[in-house]
Amino acid sequence: MIRHLAVFVIGFLAQPLSAAMAVPDLLKDARARPPVALNQFEQFALAANPTLEQANAIVKQSAGRARQAGLIPNPSVGYQGEQIRGGAYGGGEQGAFIQQDFVLGGKLGLRRNVYEQQRLSDEIGVTEQRYRVTGDVDRTFYAALAAQAIVDVRHRLLGLAMDTVETAHQLANVGQADAPDVLQAEVESEQAQIDYVSAQRSYIQQFRALAALVGKPDLPLAPLAGDLEKLPSINTDEIADRIANESPEVKRAQQDVVRAEAELKSAKRESVPDLEIRAGLEQNYERLADANPTRVGLQGFASAGITLPIFNRNQGSVAAASADLERAKGEITRVKLSLRRSIQPLLETYLSERLEEERYKTEMIPLATRAYQLYLAKYRHMAAAYPEVIVSQRTVFQLQVSYVNVLGDLWSNAIVLQNYLLTDGLTPPQPAGPSAASR
Repeated sequence: MIRHLAVFVIGFLAQPLSAAMAVPDLLKDARARPPVALNQFEQFALAANPTLEQANAIVKQSAGRARQAGLIPNPSVGYQGEQIRGGAYGGGEQGAFIQQDFVLGGKLGLRRNVYEQQRLSDEIGVTEQRYRVTGDVDRTFYAALAAQAIVDVRHRLLGLAMDTVETAHQLANVGQADAPDVLQAEVESEQAQIDYVSAQRSYIQQFRALAALVGKPDLPLAPLAGDLEKLPSINTDEIADRIANESPEVKRAQQDVVRAEAELKSAKRESVPDLEIRAGLEQNYERLADANPTRVGLQGFASAGITLPIFNRNQGSVAAASADLERAKGEITRVKLSLRRSIQPLLETYLSERLEEERYKTEMIPLATRAYQLYLAKYRHMAAAYPEVIVSQRTVFQLQVSYVNVLGDLWSNAIVLQNYLLTDGLTPPQPAGPSAASR
């Protein structure tokens, strides 16, 4: 019914308007370029969108912190001197020492595990960001594809309007049309010219927005290859549960609970004292006896100690980690409820648009097309006024434009639902942890 109009696959590749028409052809150069498909724009975005690089950098940052947290403390070396004095007697003790702190209680592994869990959460964040980027690219692509289809509809409407003006003048010359008929046809032609230029501008705007989103703002204007009527399949009965249970936002909130549990376990273990070992050698210059010039000589020393956890048992950090764990558990419920709240109006809109799309395709456009054909046939037999033909023709094209707009909206809503409501591919990613959740 509607496919013969060729408005959905590389729409504006139709033949350019006649040179006699004083209408700007803003897409003349674009027609000479090969059409660009959705997968090409997605590849551009995955390669050039800066937020994906940022998300991967956050993962590397967490991995680096995990490595640092698990490193053994460096040893210390130094000089030690005691009872040093000058004069004829001399004496004193001078030497070198080495000191090493030994972290006990498995604290290094627990500290490292906190950042390892954060790294896993940040890796989910990379997946989340990919959904944002590709979903935003897909939505913008189909918005531009709809704008391209409207250009084609306006292009053909303009051609018919110009033909109508010529026909009206010919009929007026033979007495079959009145002056109002000619004026009405000319007004329709002027309006069609305005609408055609506006449609071209709208397509250029959408294409430029798409090019900027994928990181190629200087991409030459070109046609798009796609099919607006091939809508994605969505199970509307299961989509709400799927989003609430499988969304990367939910998975990230669940992983943040694991991170918070690791942080609490680490905070509780921090009260275990570390062992400090110190040992060295020194030269003792003290004489063995007043009359004996022999010195005591080389001697060693060693010490070991721990900090007694009497006043500071890391109580504050344990309390803070416990509170963070409570927050992280509540965040799972909050995210799920927030998603369900956002799903319902979007889903209802999608279902309404599906019904609207079906009515346009199977009822309204066929009926309007049939009415136009009948008015045209009656006019040719002088049984209908010419304005009726013009009005019915305009109705057909207005319905086609509305149909294309509905298809564009359907694609937009379907993509949002398929991408777990994740939108805005230029939103900067945030690292995991309590600071990120509070933003």
